[in-house]
Amino acid sequence: MTFLPLAILLLLCIPFVSSSLLSLNGTGVTTLDCSSCPSGDDIRTLWDIIWSCAATLFACAWTAIHPKHPGSGRGEICYFSRRLGIMLVMLIAPELMITWATLQFLSARDAAKAFNNAFGAQLHQDHNDHPDIGESTATLLREFSTSDGSNSLHLSAPHVAGRRNFRAWTVTHGFFAWMGGFMLYFKDKPRATLTPDELLGFVRDGSVEMPVIVEADIEDRSKGDALSKGIAILQLAWFVLQLVARYVQNLPVSLLELDTLAIAALTCIAYGFWWKKPKDIGHPHAVYWKATAPLPKKLAYDTVDDRYAEDWTDPLVAISAMPLNFMGIWPSISPYAVRSRRVPSGGGYDEGSVRRHRINVLLVGCFGGTVFGGIQCLGWNDVPHAQGLLRAASLAIVAVPAFTALLLAYIWLNGSNTVIVLGATYAIPAIYGSARGLLLAAILVNLQSLPPGVYDTVAWTKFIPHL
Repeated sequence: MTFLPLAILLLLCIPFVSSSLLSLNGTGVTTLDCSSCPSGDDIRTLWDIIWSCAATLFACAWTAIHPKHPGSGRGEICYFSRRLGIMLVMLIAPELMITWATLQFLSARDAAKAFNNAFGAQLHQDHNDHPDIGESTATLLREFSTSDGSNSLHLSAPHVAGRRNFRAWTVTHGFFAWMGGFMLYFKDKPRATLTPDELLGFVRDGSVEMPVIVEADIEDRSKGDALSKGIAILQLAWFVLQLVARYVQNLPVSLLELDTLAIAALTCIAYGFWWKKPKDIGHPHAVYWKATAPLPKKLAYDTVDDRYAEDWTDPLVAISAMPLNFMGIWPSISPYAVRSRRVPSGGGYDEGSVRRHRINVLLVGCFGGTVFGGIQCLGWNDVPHAQGLLRAASLAIVAVPAFTALLLAYIWLNGSNTVIVLGATYAIPAIYGSARGLLLAAILVNLQSLPPGVYDTVAWTKFIPHL
């Protein structure tokens, strides 16, 4: 629905598009014509509205997305295509991005906790049992016990062999591991990306050395910077400021602008969960297999899911599986991910975390859907046309997630009922998808007949003191 600006631009740029949109009463609605829009210093055009929404959506979505490393044997075009596809999903269904970001955050936190519990406590125990291990280990112990969470330890500190090289993991380490940050090498050749659980097991049994990488090293690999984040935040702040100013001056806004505001709000929620996640990591950290240990026969990211087939249907299965991956329902591994030795595009989380935190993840998704619908309700009385469509759609978008949250609470308190769960599985997506379709229709109809006040610009002199 919110790649609507791109669709509108396409319609505006094709001269032979002369077909009409039909309203609910069957009457024809003329095609958008920007030439009839008013122009002047104190007014804005339809192009201004469209470009403002498109720029805000692109800035928020492109900056918020934190893809996994591109994998071996894949060029920039493939990497760009995957990122663009995820961005389009974020614009169409931002609720999926919220659940996906929540799953990744909880999995990253669990991975960091598992490593700290396994090796942090052991490092302290080794020091107590062997106080003569040397000043180097004591230095590491002091750094571990006094870490404030930033994990910015001195790289020049001496190391001891084996697991004593362990540095306390943070959520950033967990994100880095789940996004394909550790690659297993066998005889100096890449074998497969390791999951945190696999890495933890191999370190425990001595098959690989504990990778020594501090948060500062991971942040140095990340291509996210304050400039790109600042530009996105400024664009969003300017967009919100204009809407607030229009509300204060009783100037109407278009449904497209409200939809953009709703998408931006949900994108910010996902961005909050991804705040500590590295961005655009180009190459993973190498983990070398010891020659004395037997090579594992099967790794998690080295085996194609049985539901995929090596034929022309692979892209169709991958596209249909992506929403299920984002919700944690079907964390599948595609042939493309195996061939390129990378984490699946919709993965980056632990199935165990999904089971442990399923209720919390679904509640966060329901909250996101309710916020989205609530923002759409801001245009309840300000839309002269398609008012019925807007009210029906916004009410459904608010009510369905709220009902889902109540249903989850009922199941949690009283146990699952097969009939209720089966009915909700089919009814909830159908009703919610229909509501989003009605909202799209309302936005299109609204753009065809915007009230004159929409084109008026904000009188900033009313807010700025002047002589």
